[in-house]
Amino acid sequence: MPASLAVEPARPALSRVQSGLPNGSPAPPVTVRHSESDTDAVLELADGTAFRGLSFGAQGKSIAGECVFQTGMVGYTESLTDPSYEGQILILTYPLIGNYGVPARPETADPEQIPDEFESSRIHVAAVIVGYYSEDYSHFLADSSLGQWLKESGVPAIYGVDTRALTKKLREKGSTLARVLARKPDAPAAAHARNLSVESASRAPSPTAWREDYVDVPFSDPNTKNLVAVVSTPEVRVYKPVGAPRMHPSGKRPLRVIAVDVGMKYNQIRCFTHRGVELKVVPWDYDYLASSEEEFDGLFISNGPGDPTMVTPTIERLRQAMEKADRPIFGICLGHQLLALAAGAQTSKMKYGNRGHNIPCTDAISGRCYITSQNHGFQVDTATLPEGWKELFKNANDDSNEGIYCVDKPFFSVQFHPESTPGPRDTEFLFDVFIQNILDCASTNSLVPISMPGGTKEENEKRTPRADVQKVLILGSGGLSIGQAGEFDYSGSQAIKALKEEGIYTILVNPNIATIATSKGLADKVYFLPVTPEFVRKIIQYEKPDGIYVTFGGQTALNVGIKLKDEFESLGCRVLGTPIETIIMTEDRELFANAMLEIGERCAQSSTATTFDEAVAAANEIGYPVIVRAAYALGGLGSGFAQLSEGCESALDGALSAWPRAVRASAARRRRAPCVCGCGRCCVKCSIYFCIDDGTPDGWLRALRFDSLRSPLRRRPRPRPPPPAPPTRVPPSLRPQTTSSMSFEPIASFPARIGAAHDSPDVPGRERCAS
Repeated sequence: MPASLAVEPARPALSRVQSGLPNGSPAPPVTVRHSESDTDAVLELADGTAFRGLSFGAQGKSIAGECVFQTGMVGYTESLTDPSYEGQILILTYPLIGNYGVPARPETADPEQIPDEFESSRIHVAAVIVGYYSEDYSHFLADSSLGQWLKESGVPAIYGVDTRALTKKLREKGSTLARVLARKPDAPAAAHARNLSVESASRAPSPTAWREDYVDVPFSDPNTKNLVAVVSTPEVRVYKPVGAPRMHPSGKRPLRVIAVDVGMKYNQIRCFTHRGVELKVVPWDYDYLASSEEEFDGLFISNGPGDPTMVTPTIERLRQAMEKADRPIFGICLGHQLLALAAGAQTSKMKYGNRGHNIPCTDAISGRCYITSQNHGFQVDTATLPEGWKELFKNANDDSNEGIYCVDKPFFSVQFHPESTPGPRDTEFLFDVFIQNILDCASTNSLVPISMPGGTKEENEKRTPRADVQKVLILGSGGLSIGQAGEFDYSGSQAIKALKEEGIYTILVNPNIATIATSKGLADKVYFLPVTPEFVRKIIQYEKPDGIYVTFGGQTALNVGIKLKDEFESLGCRVLGTPIETIIMTEDRELFANAMLEIGERCAQSSTATTFDEAVAAANEIGYPVIVRAAYALGGLGSGFAQLSEGCESALDGALSAWPRAVRASAARRRRAPCVCGCGRCCVKCSIYFCIDDGTPDGWLRALRFDSLRSPLRRRPRPRPPPPAPPTRVPPSLRPQTTSSMSFEPIASFPARIGAAHDSPDVPGRERCAS
């Protein structure tokens, strides 16, 4: 593909709506109204930038606060009830919000009855901003729509805002003050979302005339207030262990931890009580050092909102506890910042903070990287840590501090949220580290520094040395068609970006022209060729890469890696990332289940049936509900849930009907289904999976697999298309020139060139390919 033909793809105009019209009027909504009753509202930033949207929360209420964005895809119920968002206008960057509704709210206000679906007793955000909102919802726990919940709670919300443009602005300018303005009841109706234009807005008498139609409120900075006093518990509450308590070494009582609530999330309580710890939650200014205080074994400082320097009483009492040094201390998020301030370090406000569910953090001791959930706008300045304190975690994106620990005392804290909700639970083991540290100190009657799992960085680097590669081949996904998922295109593009940041020359094999990974300027060289063993082998022989990735192209790339596993060494190409042996193990259900049993992990049980009746009998034996899934079907076609045997039979019919009873051999090959050819026909093998809840407390799913050979169905043969013309050899003078950013190999000339010697006059030299 010549570089001159690489055209930047056209992008929808709505995704490039400007942040404000030339005359100062708000940018129009990017979506249509759900109903004519939806009123419009405006999000205005402190610099005058304004976005008009449609209200789906509390009506007629204007609010001001700090405008921040959060990048998580799901978990809006947990995020909205996170006390760390107190006073903030939250932008949810994921395009579609509200499709799974909101669970039922607790019927009682009993503080000891902690609901599983929320992180506090109320919504804490000042307002919610989304791009596209779905009033229709579908989830087995859903009790209402998101909009209804927001209205009940009196929280304004706007949809139809260009959150992409808004987020880009915040990333450039940083978090800013903003306000959500509701339209006055007596104001004239706003123009329809699609009719707002620059031309019509230009007739406004002044840049601020539009504000006359909205309820005005002044800008307000929540960080100037003591938000902790607003969100902290007003009274002491004790939460008993769930299940068997973890006993103190004396054997007389369970382990007891005092948690200072400076904005505590419910899941932090769950993480302690589900580990057998008795948790005493106290207000932010509670004197837990008083002589009358009941004996406790550890001190925990929770997450919370606002500027940590505003919580002076908590910092001072924490400093006294560290000077007393008679028990372990653990802090999370705001608790991390308070611990650092009490130790003598300093904190500062970040440009736009870290708020999301997939933020990587590196363990300074082991060198391991963990994916974390975060929500904070302030940070600890590592350079100000006093003697005896070291950095424990570092943000892999912006190098900001994510954790500290005391070298000779059991004090440590992390900036991220190991309790997650929402987000990954990769670092929940830190609660186990803290509890084990409490036991160690109580058992030895001395202060034992924390011990982190995972070994040391030197040990890990020696066990898994870093690959020294200069040129890497990446196998992209197989041919994509409309309706297929493109997740491997996105993962492949991210892999290319990461490799280029390391200065590694990247070569991509991907037959899909209109994809992200094949965009101009991404990979250094792109081969628009089928991802097959034959082509990949020739490319390796020609390009001589140091390494190859087979994990960014889906099943097609994995299959190629498995078929070439015995040839990579002779080709001088090292497999990077997941080893081929691991891929083979994960692709084979029986091998994978055996591997899981070796490490004590439960795995989805599978069984095989050869008839419809056998499948129904097996499902009845295991129990309902079940999930029926047709194997080898594109996008889960024919899959479904079944609560009873009648539903199972219906789901079986749907799964089996997902495949034609007879297809030509070519069609079967395109679908990558095993087939038996005879007399120009083939029988397609289908698989159906049943996943059921076995009723155990941990709710493990087991699966039943159903394989069936369908009988052929007579079908009129389609005329075979004429064979394609043989490829034309492209003269060197007409071949596209390689640019400094990337090059494209023309498919027509590739077979003739791939086996040619480097010194052939028809083949560009190695130095030219690398340019």
